Amino acid sequence: MPPGFHLLIAAQFASALADNALLIVAIALLAQQGLPAWLAPLLKFGFILSYVLLAPFVGPLADAFAKARLMAVMNGVKVLGVIGLLLGWHPVAAFTLVGLGAAAYAPAKYGLLTELVPPHRLVLANGWLEVSVVCAALFGTVLGGALVSPALLERGGQWALLWPSVAAETGPLGLSCVLLLGVYAAAALLNVGVPDSGARYPASNFHPLALLRDFRLANRTLWRDREGGLSLAVTTIFWGVGATLQFAVLRWAAERLQLPLDRAAYLQAAVAVGVIAGATLAARRVPLGRALRMLPAGVLLGLLIAWVALLGEPHWALPGLVAVGATGGLLVVPLNALLQHRGCTLLSAGRSIAVQGFNENASVLGMLAVYALLLRLEVPIVPLMVAFGLSIAVALGGMTWRQRRLPGAVAWPQPPGS
Repeated sequence: MPPGFHLLIAAQFASALADNALLIVAIALLAQQGLPAWLAPLLKFGFILSYVLLAPFVGPLADAFAKARLMAVMNGVKVLGVIGLLLGWHPVAAFTLVGLGAAAYAPAKYGLLTELVPPHRLVLANGWLEVSVVCAALFGTVLGGALVSPALLERGGQWALLWPSVAAETGPLGLSCVLLLGVYAAAALLNVGVPDSGARYPASNFHPLALLRDFRLANRTLWRDREGGLSLAVTTIFWGVGATLQFAVLRWAAERLQLPLDRAAYLQAAVAVGVIAGATLAARRVPLGRALRMLPAGVLLGLLIAWVALLGEPHWALPGLVAVGATGGLLVVPLNALLQHRGCTLLSAGRSIAVQGFNENASVLGMLAVYALLLRLEVPIVPLMVAFGLSIAVALGGMTWRQRRLPGAVAWPQPPGS
């Protein structure tokens, strides 16, 4: 891999680790403040909303500046969100500000990946990146569980007594927030060490109307591309599924398996372990030209989610969730690499990732909104998850059938500078 690649992976890991741990802490803050449980999915909703609203602007922004430096600045924005929690902001509002930083971080991160790595190594590079993302989700969930555990809350209570002016709004969880500030600071320092790729793009017109027009054209270009559009459809569904499943598993573990939040967070990490295994296998065994052959894994993914929902014992649920994650890793890594390759070929690194982020996060918003509404209507979690899984299987089955009816693969032009 090129110089700076592994430092980029480490910086991404640290930042995403803090994001995932902060989500668990924010959920605990909602409970501590006596707010209703259906607000929990809205934490992620607010986080993702920035990705959708800012998508026309963050792509050109990522192409206009050195991407590693931009990532460091965006970690600073995330720090402001944590400080907001300490100052007593509503958890949804504070987590939305963290999402604003993440929205600009994403096109810089993935765009830098496509600039540093040649196309023939893009699946392997995506395997590394997705493993780092999932490891961050895994260890971030574990860290979040530890930060809301009774042992740390006891220490947090002592800290609150020592610093009452700072901890007045967050109570024992204030210590957890302070610890996460240190993780974000470490991520920013790692970003500063990532080298500039040297890629440069034509200057953009940053007038809002011009940016919106360019974004609309870029979005249409990627969707109309045969392989780009199909891979974008799959990743759009996948990330919407992943975000919703993150909350569904927590609620399912609490209601079906009778586990407390800290132990449910650890069980949720089983999905991440599976994704690591699936992503690693895909990175080693699936070349870019055969990415679309992994579409049937999406059908299996949906069926596995429906099956896991029916389980009632932790010792069965654990391998079931690992299988869900492994299938998802096998599906998303090759298709994500294909999408990045087509996007870099047709558009630019930053713009293509912004289009991808817009569609994937719009899917997340839609699925989380529906999930929150169903919780508000008190729909039981088991039939909800079964219906969710079967819907995914049907959608991916339709895409698999459509892809097999299409003629042979097109010839891929190489991205500039590759």
